Amino acid sequence: MSDFITSLKTRWRDRRSLLCIGLDPDAELLPTSLRKHRMPLFAFNREIVDATARWACAFKPQIAHYAALGAEEQLAQTIAHIKKRHPGIPVILDAKRGDIGATAAMYAREIFERYGADAATLNPYLGFEALAPFFEYADKGAFVLCRTSNPGSGEFQALQSGGVPLAHHVAMRAAEMHSAHPNIGLVVGATWPGEIAAVRKLAGEMPLLIPGVGAQGGDLQRALAAGLNADGEGALINVSRAILYAGGDGDFAEAAARAAENFYREINSHRRIPPAGSQNSASGRSVG
Repeated sequence: MSDFITSLKTRWRDRRSLLCIGLDPDAELLPTSLRKHRMPLFAFNREIVDATARWACAFKPQIAHYAALGAEEQLAQTIAHIKKRHPGIPVILDAKRGDIGATAAMYAREIFERYGADAATLNPYLGFEALAPFFEYADKGAFVLCRTSNPGSGEFQALQSGGVPLAHHVAMRAAEMHSAHPNIGLVVGATWPGEIAAVRKLAGEMPLLIPGVGAQGGDLQRALAAGLNADGEGALINVSRAILYAGGDGDFAEAAARAAENFYREINSHRRIPPAGSQNSASGRSVG
């Protein structure tokens, strides 16, 4: 079992958290007090991470929000900070990479060695051959795009091949590879709860990264009902903007913490389990 999966399962069980917090900072939405900082994205992320870490099962920075500004060093600093201050929380780098041969190997090296991420999002359009260099990092996670949360995802992902949607072919191929590569997971948007249910049946116990809750309007309760595995786990519910920008200039970190806690508790209310740190009514012991 990969170190990423072990860390993720530990977070699911010890903290009772399925909340993945997206770190997608927008320079135009940063608090005024941080905009003249030498590393404004990192300064913002550091405050957000430290305020919300107790509620998170993972953090997921989106590489484009850094690369577009030439701020790759701030991304690296963000990941390094998470690993130093919150070493039990894995980091998923949302890069959606997918290429062949030496290029794929360089992308894998970039994500796992340059940035030190624990997992990556990957695009299977070139075939699973293109993802092989990522699977070679057996201690790292690989979340393969299956049915994405955007409205136009069905243009290709819902196309039928042999009477089966393309997204389901991706899920079936991932399931075939899962025993040999247990670090594989799938990305399925909360905006398509019916697809989440179908993919869960095909994917077995592998983890599902579920974006689209919050600003995109995905139905949290339906996503959880469709996406949880037999243990009531197996899903990472990603929320970005609704947490990052929950407050104003003066209280952005505190507001983010409140928003993260609210999502954490709402998720667990649909799972019908006590939150971490509460007393387990059946055994009388702490579940924190």
